[in-house]
Amino acid sequence: MISQKKAEILATAESDAKGGIEKRNIQGRDLLSLLIKANMATDIADNARMNDEEILAQVPTFMIAGHETTSTAAAWALYALGSHPAVHAKLNVEARAFYTDTPSMDELNGMTYLDYVTREVLRLYAPVSQTDRFAKEDTVVPLSEPFIDRHGVKRHGFRVRKGDVIVIPILAVHRLKSLWGEDADEFKPERWEAIPEAVKAIPGVFSNLLTFAAGAHACIGYRFSIIETKALLFSLVRSFDFELAVPRSDITRQTMIVARPFLASDTDKGPQLPLILRRVKSD
Repeated sequence: MISQKKAEILATAESDAKGGIEKRNIQGRDLLSLLIKANMATDIADNARMNDEEILAQVPTFMIAGHETTSTAAAWALYALGSHPAVHAKLNVEARAFYTDTPSMDELNGMTYLDYVTREVLRLYAPVSQTDRFAKEDTVVPLSEPFIDRHGVKRHGFRVRKGDVIVIPILAVHRLKSLWGEDADEFKPERWEAIPEAVKAIPGVFSNLLTFAAGAHACIGYRFSIIETKALLFSLVRSFDFELAVPRSDITRQTMIVARPFLASDTDKGPQLPLILRRVKSD
């Protein structure tokens, strides 16, 4: 399949006077074609290209991994809004004052408080609590602060051997009080008006967060996930008022690749988030 699509793309390129493929020329609607064309573009570095197997692997990444994480983020957003009426009310004002039910992507990104709420949800309730990486070679990882090892020696870094697994504690970093302040465990969208200076050292691909990881292996669909989450929240808040149908203390978090909401009193029924929804009356 990939070989056939490559041949079709090359045939089209050869009929072009320029005889080359550039990212700005990429057209087509299906995901696989877009990935192949982007990978064949002449204006990207060779070390940024994927092989055919890696290209094919991106399709379920978009369709399955993206679906699970985005839907989980939306669930935690509803939990946060349902348990913080003041935030819910403030977001209501912004969303319900907008002139259309179908804003463009740029218009969604231009909604300031919706942006703050989305970032805060992705910080405090990151769908993936941690990830890991395999060391490709022996190295020493530097530390921002030294520590004393079990032999009483002061260390400014720790040794990593080739093949070691390094766990990246996403949620722990997002709730670290030394970075985010004493209110790090609180849902507070207003913090994004001016984040602490220490947070700016977090090397995330989005907004100094590790929600979508960082570097060459960052989430390939993070921009899509962000705008999808904003669109969901905009539509729901514009149409409904909602609140938790159970005490907040009964909502717990269980991780099965992604961290979903459960009822502490009824975990056997699997993930659930009982809400009371009230339809907003049209003027």
